[in-house]
Parts: sequence; C-alpha cells; structure tokens
Amino acid sequence: MRRPFSQVDVFAGTSYGGNPVAVVLDGSGLSTAEMQRFAHWTNLSETTFVLSATAADADYQVRIFTPAAELPFAGHPTLGTCHAWLAAGGKPKRAGRVLQQCPAGLVEVRRNPSDLAFAAPPLLRTGPVQESLVVHLASLLRVRRDEILDAQWADNGPGWVAVLLASADAVLALRPGFVDLDVGVVGPYPEGSPEAFEVRAFFPKDGSTVEDPVTGSLNASLAQWLLATGRASAPYVASQGTALGRMGRVEVTRDPDGTIWVGGATVTCVEGEVEL
Repeated sequence: MRRPFSQVDVFAGTSYGGNPVAVVLDGSGLSTAEMQRFAHWTNLSETTFVLSATAADADYQVRIFTPAAELPFAGHPTLGTCHAWLAAGGKPKRAGRVLQQCPAGLVEVRRNPSDLAFAAPPLLRTGPVQESLVVHLASLLRVRRDEILDAQWADNGPGWVAVLLASADAVLALRPGFVDLDVGVVGPYPEGSPEAFEVRAFFPKDGSTVEDPVTGSLNASLAQWLLATGRASAPYVASQGTALGRMGRVEVTRDPDGTIWVGGATVTCVEGEVEL
C-alpha cells in the first residue's frame, strides 16, 4: 500500500542543518513489527507513524520508533510530525494549538509565527544522581570527576541522565568513549552570547556511541532542571549539533503559569509516498 510520507528537518532555519525525522502520514493497519522494520530501514534517529486519535481531545495519534525500539515520547519527532500533519492539510480542533496523542500521554504543540513548540512533558524520573554513577559518567565522558558540576536524572521518556559542565567549550571538547546509557551534557556560553547553552546528547547503539544532532526531549528536561535551579532564565536559546557540523537551535520559553515550551524551526526536505 502506498502511503504519504515526509522527511522533515527540525530545529534549524535552513534545510539539512537540524535533525531529520521520517513521517509516515497514514500508519493505519500497520503492525508494530512492520513499523519497527521500516524505522530500522530508514536508519534515522526516529521514524513516526500517524494514526487516528483515540483520545477525545487529540488531533492525531503518533507512534515513534528508533531503528531498534519504540519510544513513548521524543521532542524533534513531535515537532516534525506536527509540521508534516499540518502541511498535509491537518485541521486542529483548536486554533493555534495541536494536541498530539502518544504513549507518554497528550502533548500540546503551539503554532508560533515562525516555528512550532511543544509543552515539556512531566519528568518520569528526576532527582540527583548517586555519586558512584557520577564517577561512572566522568569515565564515560573521559573527564575528571571534578569537571562535572552537577548531574541529575532528566527522564521524560527516553531515559536521559543530565550532566552539567562549566562551559560550552568544555561540552564541545568532549570525546566520549562507549556510553552505556543515554547521557545529555550541557554547559553555558559566556554572558551576552547569542546562545545560552551548548548541548550534546550521547546514547549507545550496536556497541558504539552515537551522538544525536538536536534533541527536543533532552532540551525539554534540561530546561526544567536549569530553570528550577536558577541556572537559566527564560526565554533562552540552546545550541546543539555544533560538533557534528549542524546548526541546531532550540528555543525555550516559559508561560506565567509555569508551562515550559520547547520550540524550533521545521522544514520539509522530502515529500512523496512510501510502499508499506
């Protein structure tokens, strides 16, 4: 069966500078195994499948797959899927807002004048990391223990543990060994810089370490941590992907009610049909 398909670049203002996601706009009738097989074939960090919503208020339902497993939530696939759904003629039930249903729950996406932004979902696991794990993280990242200023569980679905270094330069200088868990690293730029932080995301795959170009879920959980501890003030912009030659920019804002929004530019790079 031929199904509408898009590949969307997320978190960059120009094509091929951010993080791509493959979007199958009609996943009806596909089994989990068929979705997983296609996601494995695309070999992108995530591939999504759009389905009719089963929650009364949702505009659509999405399932998100890495090449190896399904995720309950992920940030750049959320924005890329919403972009593709709107571009294909999707009509949200509320003006300016899209409500996405995924295994992690309902995620609201806001349509801003120049980008899309999702409301940061609640953390599934938070709190300080045990000292023994901090020592292990230092070993994985190949830094001294005293170079890690703080570490926190920041899991909103993928399982992130967050590490704070002293500076963006320290983050960019990282040359990690094999990481055996999903690690997000953040460090501040000097005051007055266009970006407030540099972010990098590492995870294990097939016995090696992979770096994700731009990571919405990680930036969402980092924002909750950094804002709560007074290390950041909203709005701010985080840079990610620099070490990979990408130009990812993640915009973080916070409403008066405390809702944190994680946004960025989205652009369609591939559009057509896929046989599934």
